[in-house]
Amino acid sequence: MKLLIHDYTPEEFAPLAAQYAGWDIVSDNGSIRPCVGCFGCWIKTPGQCVIPDAYQTMARRLHEAEEVVVCTRWTYGGFSPFVKNVFDRSIGVVLPFFEIVRGEMHHQKRYPQAIPMTVHFRGSGLDSKKQALSRRYVEAVCLNLQGVVKDVTFEEVPAPAQKKADDRAVSGTVLLNGSMRGKAANSRLLLKRLQQRLGGEIVDLVSCRGDYDAMAAQLRAAETIVLATPLYVDGLPSAVLRLLSAFEKDPGGKKRFYVIANLGFYESRQIQNLLAFVRNWSELCGYSYGGGLAVGAGAMNAQLLKLPPARNAVAGLERFASAIEDGRCVNDHYEDSFLFPRAVYVRAANHSWIPKGKRNGLTKEDLRQG
Repeated sequence: MKLLIHDYTPEEFAPLAAQYAGWDIVSDNGSIRPCVGCFGCWIKTPGQCVIPDAYQTMARRLHEAEEVVVCTRWTYGGFSPFVKNVFDRSIGVVLPFFEIVRGEMHHQKRYPQAIPMTVHFRGSGLDSKKQALSRRYVEAVCLNLQGVVKDVTFEEVPAPAQKKADDRAVSGTVLLNGSMRGKAANSRLLLKRLQQRLGGEIVDLVSCRGDYDAMAAQLRAAETIVLATPLYVDGLPSAVLRLLSAFEKDPGGKKRFYVIANLGFYESRQIQNLLAFVRNWSELCGYSYGGGLAVGAGAMNAQLLKLPPARNAVAGLERFASAIEDGRCVNDHYEDSFLFPRAVYVRAANHSWIPKGKRNGLTKEDLRQG
């Protein structure tokens, strides 16, 4: 059976429904919950999300589909918040274990089949630069989820009315932890290091409990926002996308927006799409994009900020703090581990999943099932 993932409203989809008769269809019923980064789909119920809602079995639905078609609103270069949420909840389609593919770390396959995927973007002003970014993003998603790009298309649709940042008074700096793991997040550890230089309050996105409009209203008064976020499925986590979309409705006063992103893969360059999305969003809102800091091997470097492997990340954070203090905009910067070989990192990371599964009564072989 073919699988359609879309973000159309019921009214928008009605004229298209006959075209997808007999398909497995995933749409927004209003109940989807964000991925919380718990790794349960790897170490508790391999191949299946532990969150009990209608999207719990997305990994299996992807695996069983003979073809996947995605219809999504173009959102800063990638998927809309709902469609991204679906993919965030599908990470169990691959294994937690790493391998090297095309010179980069990626997840090992859980299933032998490659998933043919077609993505239809719709938006306004989708010039060649924006299309190139979106194609690169889809290719990255397919590489990480063991898919293959069949086609990527773009449809021009009328642009909605867009507000820009105005002259409302803004002041102060907010450090925003965009990880749904809250106080246990590596993103928060990176912010705490930054906080030593900048001061300011750390606000955890998870504390908004799904009320992204209220969180956006709380943050609009800040002159400077520093977002720290993990990389989820090659882009921003869906919860962060929902917050940015809430900001877009009413950007408030002009501000500078910086981003620190980390990922479990070794190579920080895999964060480039995420930083491009934040830059596009900042321009759309009329904010100054202050720059991005990408931290490779984030699960290790955030935990070892006082030890040599994290030396590059620490130096990057210090330079970033100086730019924020001075109100300067800087180029995106990428920091990888210092003198810690990738091969050692891969072996250590792969071994670490075995005791985690064992604590849940699972063997290494169980983790590979699905």
